[in-house]
Amino acid sequence: MSSLYLSAGIELNAGKDLDAAVKALNLLVENTRKEPGCIRFEIIQQRDKAERFTLWEVWVDDAALAAHFEYPHTKACLEHGFTKVNYVEKLNAMGNTPE
Repeated sequence: MSSLYLSAGIELNAGKDLDAAVKALNLLVENTRKEPGCIRFEIIQQRDKAERFTLWEVWVDDAALAAHFEYPHTKACLEHGFTKVNYVEKLNAMGNTPE
């Protein structure tokens, strides 16, 4: 079975505090990386548009990703409503990318 690769674009919701959002997203990264089934989880902030972020994720499978949304740290971050999702891409690895 191959890993599940994802890229997502998110941005700060109008009226939300950027510094508070960044703190919450950093905490989400820290906790998500400890989840079983998480191979990679990064949130990258755009340099020229600080209110926009890119998520890079690799999960062992779809079930691991589904479980991610059930963890208290994920639910807590989402409940704040700091960001909205602009797009999600499910990707296939190419070349010699290790599984």
